[in-house]
Amino acid sequence: MANYAGGCAHVHVTSTAEPIDNHECHCNVCKAVTGQQVTHVVFFNYGDLKVDHPEKMNRQPFNKDNPNGPLELCTCKECGAALMLDDKLHRIRVAVPNVMGYDDATFPKATYHAFWDETKGYPAPVDGRPVYAALRPEFVWPASA
Repeated sequence: MANYAGGCAHVHVTSTAEPIDNHECHCNVCKAVTGQQVTHVVFFNYGDLKVDHPEKMNRQPFNKDNPNGPLELCTCKECGAALMLDDKLHRIRVAVPNVMGYDDATFPKATYHAFWDETKGYPAPVDGRPVYAALRPEFVWPASA
């Protein structure tokens, strides 16, 4: 049975593995894509987040300002639901629980804040979790699958 299950009625995205990274993202790309000031973002090893019907997914660049970048936003061809971010380098797959059909409460609480930038004009988070200008310093990108 899946520990984490998201997607839509047409495409199911699941994992029985635990995330390799779990943060609150403050980057401009997440803000533009989700419309949220802060986004709960969860990374899985590439092979750990499974898709039952990849043929039913559309793919588009995640970052419109870097269309050849490694991440693609996958959406359902039938209903348009956001399903996951897929890494063209096959290192990670990404879930955004509150946007991609997951029950956010089933995920562990994010352990830190990523991509916070003091020049953006809003106060730094004060919830006791570490705040970084990028991913947590000890994060190591997995090798390509």
